[in-house]
Amino acid sequence: MGSHLKNILIVSFGFLLLFTAYGGLQSLQSSLNADAGLGTASLSVLYGAIILSSMFLPPILIKNLGCKWTIVVSMGCYVAYSLGNLYPSWETLIPTSIILGLGGAPLWSAKCTYLTISGNMQGKKENKEGRDIINQYFGIFFLIFQSSAVWGNLMSSLIFELADDRASITEEQLNHCGAADCPVTNVTGNSTIDIPPDSLRYILVGSYIGVGVLSVILVAVFLDDLDKEAAQEFRDNRQPFFSVFLATFKHLRDKRQILLIPMTMYSGFEQGFLAGDYNKSYVTCALGIRYVGYSMICFGATNSLSSFAFGKLSRYTGRIALFALATVTNLSCIIALFLWKPHPDDLAVFFVFSGLWGMADAVWQTQTNALYGVLFEEHKEAAFANYRLWESVGFVIAFGYSSYLCVDVKLYVVLAVLVVGMVLYGCVEYIEYKNPTACTENKLEVEENPYIAQSKL
Repeated sequence: MGSHLKNILIVSFGFLLLFTAYGGLQSLQSSLNADAGLGTASLSVLYGAIILSSMFLPPILIKNLGCKWTIVVSMGCYVAYSLGNLYPSWETLIPTSIILGLGGAPLWSAKCTYLTISGNMQGKKENKEGRDIINQYFGIFFLIFQSSAVWGNLMSSLIFELADDRASITEEQLNHCGAADCPVTNVTGNSTIDIPPDSLRYILVGSYIGVGVLSVILVAVFLDDLDKEAAQEFRDNRQPFFSVFLATFKHLRDKRQILLIPMTMYSGFEQGFLAGDYNKSYVTCALGIRYVGYSMICFGATNSLSSFAFGKLSRYTGRIALFALATVTNLSCIIALFLWKPHPDDLAVFFVFSGLWGMADAVWQTQTNALYGVLFEEHKEAAFANYRLWESVGFVIAFGYSSYLCVDVKLYVVLAVLVVGMVLYGCVEYIEYKNPTACTENKLEVEENPYIAQSKL
C-alpha cells in the first residue's frame, strides 16, 4: 500500500470513529438534554464557536503544529464535548460546546489541507494531474467518513428501542405533518419521548468517549507528519498575530471566494434541514422518534457509497455535471416535500427522501471540498477556513429559525439559497474557464520544496 493512501485511510477511519461519537450525541441532544432547551442551546453555541474559530485559529494551528497535530488536538476538543454529556448541565455542556466549536474549524481545515498535500505529492509522483488525485482522495475519505452516520444513529436507535414508549399518532396530527407543520400547531412537540435512565446514558456516553479516544490514538500514532519541516520553519520565522488573524478575511478579496459563499452556506442549510426539520416534521411527526435513527442510517449509507462513486466519476464527468446532478436532485426533493402528505402507510417513501438527500449531499461534500482545494491551491488554510466559516453560518441560521418558522417557509428558504448558490457557482466556473487556475506543482520543484500545497501565510 502506498504511503499516501495509507495516510488517507488513517485520517478517514480516525474521522469515522470521532464522528460516530459526535454524530450520535448531536442527534440525541433534543431528547437527552431537553430540560430548558439545554441540548439545542449547546448546538447553537457550538456552531457559533465554529464561526469564531474559523476566523483565526486554522492558520495559526496548522502553521505552528502542522496538519497532523492540529488534527490530534482538535479531536481532543470533540472528546471533551462527549465528557460534558456524562453529567449535562449549563456549567458542563456549554463550556465543552465552546471547546468543540473552537476545535471544529482547525480540524476540518487541517484535514482538507492534508488531503490536498497528499494528492498533489502523489500526482507528481505518478505524473498525473494533482486535482484528479485530490478528487479520488476526498471520495475515499467521505466514503469512510459518511458511514459514521450509520453507526452513530444505529446506537441511538437501539436506545430508543429500549427506552421509548411510542405514543399513538392520530389522523388529526398527521394533517399537520410535513410542510403543514408549524410552531403554532406544535404537533411534533406532543410526541411522547421517554428519557432513558441514567445507567443507559452512562453506558452510551462512555462508549462514545472510548470511541473518541481511540480516534485520537489512531491518528497520533500512525499518521505521517507530512508538513513537519514546513511547520518548524514557520515557527522559526513566524509572522505577526494580526496578519495571521486577518488571513481568512483577506482571502475574501478573491471574487471567486465571494461568489462561492451562497453555495457553501447551502451545505449547512441542507444538512440542517435534514437533521432538524425533516426528521422532526416528517419522520417523527408521522412515524415516531424511533424511526429517526433508521432514516439517518439510510442517509448515511447512501451518502457514503455515493461519495466513493462520485470521487471516481469526477475524473470522467468533471465537477460541473456532478453539481448539476445534486442541484436537480435537491430541487426535486424540495418540490416533492412541498406536495407530499407524510403518512405511516408510505413507509418506504421516508427512506427514499433520505437516500436521495444523502446522494446529493455526497456531491456537496466531496466536490465543494475538492473545488476549494483546486481553486485556492496557494492559500489552502485560509480557503478551507472560509469554507467551514460559511458552512457554519448556514448551520447557525438553519438551527436558529427552526423553532420559529413553518416548514413550508423553511423549504422556500432552502430553495432560494440553492438557486442563488448555483447561479453564482456558474459564474465561478465561467471565470475559471476564462482564466484557468495554474496547478501549484507546475510552479514549484518538488525536490526543493516537497510541501507544495502549503500556503505562504
